[in-house]
Amino acid sequence: MLDAREAADYCGIVPKRFPAECNVTPVSMPNGQRRYDMRDLDTWLDSLKSGDASSDDDLVGKLG
Repeated sequence: MLDAREAADYCGIVPKRFPAECNVTPVSMPNGQRRYDMRDLDTWLDSLKSGDASSDDDLVGKLG
C-alpha cells in the first residue's frame, strides 16, 4: 500500500498532478490513512496502455 507521493512516483506522475490524473480511489485504512493499492494502480496503468481509459482525466494523463 502506497501513500499519495509513493503512488505518484510509482506511476511516473508528478505528485502535484497525481490526484487530477489518476482515477484510482485510495483505500481508507483503519488508522485513518488513505493508501493506494499497487494492484489498482497497475490495473489503471494497463487500461491506459490498452486504450481503455474511460475518463477525460485518463485521456489527459496519456497526453502528459
